Amino acid sequence: MTNQASMNEEQQNQWVRDQYQVATKYLADKGLITESVAVEESRYLVPVLAVWKLKLIDGTKTWVISGDLPTDHSSADVAPDARDALRHFSLKWQLQAENLSKADEVEQNKFAELLISRAEGLYRLYEDEKIWGAKQG
Repeated sequence: MTNQASMNEEQQNQWVRDQYQVATKYLADKGLITESVAVEESRYLVPVLAVWKLKLIDGTKTWVISGDLPTDHSSADVAPDARDALRHFSLKWQLQAENLSKADEVEQNKFAELLISRAEGLYRLYEDEKIWGAKQG
């Protein structure tokens, strides 16, 4: 995997644009059409993950996560900011993984393992004060 230090500014910007396209296509595939992005509320950790706060054409808002992990979304009501959205996806994926791991199918168990590893990584990022600065109350 490429790290941010080895990417120039244009490559980092392209990665962010690509992840935006991943997020909006993911939503479109689910019948949800993006109207706009709340840039000031979205966060990127290039080239690992992007957390987007997107407004849909029906007026609702949603968090979408993409990058080197499964792309997923949840209502913006689940978290007040991108940091808490990471925690939400971490907990959501842990629950999904628990349900998947109860199945006997090999593919579901592999996906459960992926979800667990990514969920644990998200939670470590959520807890990392160096990324977020002083915690806002």
